[in-house]
Amino acid sequence: MAAELTAHELIAQHRPTLDQALEAIRTRAYWSPHPEHPKAYGENGSLDAAAGKAAFDALLGTRLDLGQPGTDDWTGGEVSPYGIELGVTYPHADLDVLLPVMKAGQRSWRDAGAEIRAMVCLEILKRISDRTHEFAHAVMHTSGQAFMMAFQAGGPHAQDRGLEAVAYAYVEQVRTPDTAEWTKPQGKREPLALTKRFTPVPRGIALVIGCNTFPTWNGYPGLFASLATGNAVLVKPHPRAVLPLALTVQVARQVLAEAGFDPNLIALAVERPGEGIAKTLATRPEIRIIDYTGSTAFGDWLEANARQAQVFTEKAGVNTVVVESTDDYKGMLANLAFSLSLYSGQMCTTPQNLLVPRDGIRTDQGPRSFDEVVADLAKAVDGLLGDDTRANALLGAIVNPDVKARLEAAAGLGEVALASREVVNPEFPGAVVRTPVIVKLDGAKPDDEAAYMSECFGPVSFAVAVDSAADAVELLRRTIREKGAMTVGAYTTDEEVERAVEEACLEEAAQLSLNLTGGVYVNQTAAFSDFHGSGGNPAANAALTDGAFVANRFRMVEVRREA
Repeated sequence: MAAELTAHELIAQHRPTLDQALEAIRTRAYWSPHPEHPKAYGENGSLDAAAGKAAFDALLGTRLDLGQPGTDDWTGGEVSPYGIELGVTYPHADLDVLLPVMKAGQRSWRDAGAEIRAMVCLEILKRISDRTHEFAHAVMHTSGQAFMMAFQAGGPHAQDRGLEAVAYAYVEQVRTPDTAEWTKPQGKREPLALTKRFTPVPRGIALVIGCNTFPTWNGYPGLFASLATGNAVLVKPHPRAVLPLALTVQVARQVLAEAGFDPNLIALAVERPGEGIAKTLATRPEIRIIDYTGSTAFGDWLEANARQAQVFTEKAGVNTVVVESTDDYKGMLANLAFSLSLYSGQMCTTPQNLLVPRDGIRTDQGPRSFDEVVADLAKAVDGLLGDDTRANALLGAIVNPDVKARLEAAAGLGEVALASREVVNPEFPGAVVRTPVIVKLDGAKPDDEAAYMSECFGPVSFAVAVDSAADAVELLRRTIREKGAMTVGAYTTDEEVERAVEEACLEEAAQLSLNLTGGVYVNQTAAFSDFHGSGGNPAANAALTDGAFVANRFRMVEVRREA
């Protein structure tokens, strides 16, 4: 079948976007081609709010047939954290049939070159962007994010991260020229002359192991980095969050076919209930790249056992904020309250431990004792979430029973400074919505250390009393080194303390945010500018996104001939 999307059309449409992305990652300035506001959609083929909701509703209870080979069954079973059954079924793959077919399509994809691969990836992202409203509902009803967060984080922000990965992949592939004429002088003899051709060659089939909480935001960087570097991609979603990634695969297969490539360059692997196919997939010889977001235990297992593959993991850490002093006490409390509340703390970047000197802190409103700081923060969270409508919009829903169990158990770990309360969601009565709990602990007590030195994923924070700012920095350093951290925050007006915190983060390779009191929060990162994770501490072995994240997904192969 002739290609419906020609190389010329793809380059004309998408090359300017790629060039802007390349400039953005060079300057690290703000840029995004994907609108954050829902009202920006509805023209030029994109779905508006009503059409997106209708498209999502039309998916419920249907079979999503992707037309991929090796389908031996149909499976599903997703239940929204908001209490509705999605009822969508997906193809279950016979891997012995599917994987060889996926590998067969790589040759023409490899030969297309870095620019065409990038253009095809950008066309995929453009079509996903046009369906952002539909994808937002899919993310909302699999992750439990509130709609606005699902719209932004699951839509434009995820698409930005995918585009960022394509841009980095392109840069690394074109760093080496396609051809070179090589001449070495030999004195009085004829010079040695060679013609050399250099080709980026994919490693093989890439496996994306999706997560429950951010299926697109965490899935797109690895997916598009691997596809843009010439690899076929097998997507294995989390069993509770299949739909957003299944729709992504569906769009990608359509675009690949229209561009004249094998649609089986991307495929979906959905597991039956309790089947647990991730370990089986991860150790198959055909799988040469793995991207994973999730628990530390399984991330460590992948790194130890998937020896045939290049493994990229984002695991878990204990995110810490040092509170030493501030010149905007009200702004600090508001910023921290929002950070602790957003999506019920179900983000790998949410602060867990707040280290506060037991003698208190200096503020623009006078000195505040440890107890006063914690009480004031509890009051700020209470004020932020006091209105149930606003609470539902910020908290979303608890994603699974394990998070609810951790939240309930946390109250028994120490003195409760802020108790969690149940919030009713009138639109979705089946949703489990809870406000955060804040528990006071003592950094000098071994029993308390067992609690604050373990990740407690969800709306749980520990206010930890420490002897001094120096002790806070030392505990911060030890936490990053032993447990890892995706984010670190600090509040201080003391230059010496600021330097000490910064040095600890530089030495232990953790991303630091200082004195945030406005509309930017420690648990948010912007594509093209911020690095998500560092790859330098136990929380993750890679950063989203840098050159190292893409460069090992291909190898440069040289063919040389005498000129």
